[in-house]
Amino acid sequence: MGINLVKGQKIDLTKGRSSLSSVMVGLGWDPVVKEKKKSGGFLGGLLGGGGGAAGADIDCDASVILLDEKGKLLSKENLVYFGNKTSKDGSVVHSGDNRTGDGDGDDEVINVNLSAISPSVHKLVFVVNIYQAKQKKQDFGLIQNAFIRLVDSGSKEELIHYNLTENYAGKTSLFPGELYRHGSDWKFSAIGEGTLDLDIGSIANKYL
Repeated sequence: MGINLVKGQKIDLTKGRSSLSSVMVGLGWDPVVKEKKKSGGFLGGLLGGGGGAAGADIDCDASVILLDEKGKLLSKENLVYFGNKTSKDGSVVHSGDNRTGDGDGDDEVINVNLSAISPSVHKLVFVVNIYQAKQKKQDFGLIQNAFIRLVDSGSKEELIHYNLTENYAGKTSLFPGELYRHGSDWKFSAIGEGTLDLDIGSIANKYL
């Protein structure tokens, strides 16, 4: 079991772990609604599923924004999401649409090769937003047990686990956490902030 973080906590990820070169970032949640529907996973419905209002399946996008030392997004290829599954340097790879969605565990997976991240990239911001939230009248008050966790891709050891325990009712986007450089090491920060952003485009524009 990895180290359990609380909101605002930061932890050295690579310090003392010279063998750690890549991590799997898993994100997940459970719907509050109790209808036994197949949600289509973390990104369910993007390719044709979903629909309806609050009682419908909640379709979400998991994304990563790669920023420079000034906190700027310099290239559209450094916005990794369902429409661009690999970063410009090839270090971040989105696993794509998870169509199972049932049960426990990760609903969406993003693989990060720390050793391959371009020197110009200083921070990786992880974002989750509800697809067509406004049209479907959905928000993060309809989910529970949201989490982000980091796993050593080599040993499969869970390094970090952060449960997002706040009430995010009314929020349509969520920032679970971020990876950032600290000298020659990488750190992870548990953010857990909700916002009113409706899509990944409007989120990305804030970093231009």
